[in-house]
Amino acid sequence: MTIKVNKNLFYLLFFLFVMGLTMYTMLKGNDIAAILLAISSMKIGYLFLAMLVALLFVILEAVIIWYLMRSLGEPNSILRCAAYSFIGYFYSAITPTAVGGQPMQLYYMRKDGNSLSKSSVILIILALFSKLVLALIGIALLVFCYAPLVYYLKNYMFLFYLGLALNIISVAVLLAAMFIPGIVRQITRSIDGFLTRIHILKFSPERQQKIENFIEGYHSAVNFLMLNKKKVLVVFILTFLQRNCLYVLTYFVYRGFSMSGTSMVTIVLLQAAIYVAVEMMPLPGAQGITELMYYAVFQGVFTNALLTPSLLVTRGLDFYFLVMISLVVVIAKPLLYQKNAISLKRVKNT
Repeated sequence: MTIKVNKNLFYLLFFLFVMGLTMYTMLKGNDIAAILLAISSMKIGYLFLAMLVALLFVILEAVIIWYLMRSLGEPNSILRCAAYSFIGYFYSAITPTAVGGQPMQLYYMRKDGNSLSKSSVILIILALFSKLVLALIGIALLVFCYAPLVYYLKNYMFLFYLGLALNIISVAVLLAAMFIPGIVRQITRSIDGFLTRIHILKFSPERQQKIENFIEGYHSAVNFLMLNKKKVLVVFILTFLQRNCLYVLTYFVYRGFSMSGTSMVTIVLLQAAIYVAVEMMPLPGAQGITELMYYAVFQGVFTNALLTPSLLVTRGLDFYFLVMISLVVVIAKPLLYQKNAISLKRVKNT
């Protein structure tokens, strides 16, 4: 437990360091008073809409979790599923490549008495469809919007290719683990054995058992996908809507600064391209690289005076705002367990 706490503390401190460095870079050389004045001039209605779609991004994941749990015979309240969603968002935000989100979601699902196998299947399906939707969006951008993509992304086009390739590889690995577990099992055993022989890893039956459980979990997800095609379609649609929440947010920020001339479709597609490029970057929340790409991509959309204010509002809402709310949930969830434990103890003593 101490090791887990220390690791989470390290991730949080690293997150804060990267955040501080990113903020310093964004604000360096800028007129802070002018930026604050520009932000204060935003139309309240559009600012509210931007906040709403930011929250909707996390809430839609909660809806997907709730829907899948009911489908697998593990009914939970939508509030509890919202807590899982916010917890996953927080730990994904503070860990490189978002690796910490789902393990913590699984931990709290189990702590609430949900089945380990069913919870694992739910999280596997979430991961698969999240990556699949992003990969499909990236492919669609490349096929149907290549010329504007090259025009706006300029020197960052290579990051788009890299991000798209990594997402496609992730989807391929997930699908392989689901549909051809024997081959994946053989490959992982070979890699584990090779790394053990050259003394990079120590022999560990526990690690091998985790690999087996990982593959079996994905194989279990196949059965659900094959037997529930209509429900899979619902999950796909909800995931697509969830993904697009953050892309639409940038358009509301654009309109909030009383700007016009660039279509909603263009802004949404440009923001989607940024997410395709940075999603797999090994930095907590893809901080730094996201802001650099925003400057490059949207300098032809926002005026020079509004580029930095729009970035601060967009990233403030689609990332830091959600991180702060998620942190409150992360702190409150264990306190709720303690309260329930105290109440149960009092009932037993009476």
